[in-house]
Amino acid sequence: MQPSGHRLRDVEHHPLLAENDNYDSSSSSSSEADVADRVWFIRDGCGMICAVMTWLLVAYADFVVTFVMLLPSKDFWYSVVNGVIFNCLAVLALSSHLRTMLTDPVSAGCVTGDLLVSELVSHTDHVGAVPKGNATKEYMESLQLKPGEVIYKCPKCCCIKPERAHHCSICKRCIRKMDHHCPWVNNCVGEKNQRFFVLFTMYIALSSVHALILCGLQFISCVRGQWTECSDFSPPVTVILLIFLCLEGLLFFTFTAVMFGTQIHSICNDETEIERLKSEKPTWERRLRWEGMKSVFGGPPSLLWMNPFVGFRFRRLPTRPRKGSPEFSV
Repeated sequence: MQPSGHRLRDVEHHPLLAENDNYDSSSSSSSEADVADRVWFIRDGCGMICAVMTWLLVAYADFVVTFVMLLPSKDFWYSVVNGVIFNCLAVLALSSHLRTMLTDPVSAGCVTGDLLVSELVSHTDHVGAVPKGNATKEYMESLQLKPGEVIYKCPKCCCIKPERAHHCSICKRCIRKMDHHCPWVNNCVGEKNQRFFVLFTMYIALSSVHALILCGLQFISCVRGQWTECSDFSPPVTVILLIFLCLEGLLFFTFTAVMFGTQIHSICNDETEIERLKSEKPTWERRLRWEGMKSVFGGPPSLLWMNPFVGFRFRRLPTRPRKGSPEFSV
């Protein structure tokens, strides 16, 4: 039984794991520390399809812009300048997409039994995934809980939940400061990858606007001149490719511009989308406006905020996929 003088809150009254349950806390501690040095990836069929579709749509836009509009142009500098701008935006967008998809959003922290409960939340600010099933009797006894102290346990993944953590049914983990699960990046948007998601939406929105402007200029150029001269493709093919690009640009711009705005609003108010929808009263010290932006993007305002490569380092390959979990590390 639990030591007297403390409480474990559990909405679904899920019992603590028994000693003979299928969870090895000692092996979990070492494996979770091992995961911290690897790339995070969610094995979700829908998410992987959406992520591949995102890359294919960006590749299609780049093909139309480069080979249908810019290369056939007689204005050399017009082609060079716009080609460099659009391809830079595309590279930055896809790099941000990769960083969002392959970064552990902080699934509420790798904690070991030698941590006091007062250290639990601060420790999760710096390390990766919440270990499943760490709410064991032995672990509870090792937390040295004070009389009347309350901690929370997730009844779904049976882990001790830090403040502001929510369970993701797709990742099957508790995610600290979880905003939402986005299938287009095949990952949760959480504490450690929100900046990359914001950059992804921003660069997609900018590249969509650029593509729409180029489409408008191309239509004007073709109408004023000869359709056979404004593109290397036949007029019907050129029109179809441009129309599809316009539709894609409008849809992408609308979606990403809205997401970018909601994310900035969320950061400036230090309130995730889940917390807003649930109308959760803040029990934490809010970091508003610039303090929230500094917390997410790191440091004072600078051009580094726009760089998705900040903090990037190559990680080692996995020796084996993790069992009983939808994610694995590379």
